[in-house]
Amino acid sequence: MDLTLWQYQFRIIMLGDSTVGKSSLLKRYTEDLFLDTINQTVGVDFYVHFLEVEPGVRVKLQFWDTAGQERFRSVTRSYYRNSVGGLLVFDMTNRASFDHIKEWHAEVCERVQPHKVVFVLVGHKSDLQEHGDRAVSREEAEKLAGHLGMPYVETSAKNGHNVREAFEMVARRVYQGLLSGEVQLQEGWDGIKCAAPQALQMRRESMAQANAAAKEKKCCG
Repeated sequence: MDLTLWQYQFRIIMLGDSTVGKSSLLKRYTEDLFLDTINQTVGVDFYVHFLEVEPGVRVKLQFWDTAGQERFRSVTRSYYRNSVGGLLVFDMTNRASFDHIKEWHAEVCERVQPHKVVFVLVGHKSDLQEHGDRAVSREEAEKLAGHLGMPYVETSAKNGHNVREAFEMVARRVYQGLLSGEVQLQEGWDGIKCAAPQALQMRRESMAQANAAAKEKKCCG
């Protein structure tokens, strides 16, 4: 893949309390590395990765890794508005980090208006559940994700479990939202950039025609 070429750019923000492992997840996904000790994020860090969401369609993913500490909140809030995707991360062994997810979600939704952020809920450090350290059940997390209108996935940066799946899930959800019209390009908004807006419009029209034909066939068949 020629990494200098991309049709779309999505900005995705990492959200959640301090020490839940946001930076470790990004390090694993973008560099396939895991460090036992990693410096806490101060303000916001920046990562880039490329993904082919379907044959011939390349997306440049820009990740904003935000600090979870309250004293950096004023800095991280400024990045909410120009994000189209978000991973809401909690530590499966830390109950408080799960309880704070609703607050993170509400804060972002309030500040991105009139734009839309596509979310995925991520339970991190699944490797530790083998030691009986789990503090949040899968059922509870899935219930919250359903309530907030997003999918849920459990991950481990340490062993790589579901890390790629989590990041690609949010990227593909943004892409599908873009094609369906649920997510819109906006002048002066950096959540999404499109190198060929006319091609996107043609793709949308093609999808609409295909959906209409499928409905007619189902109706008349």
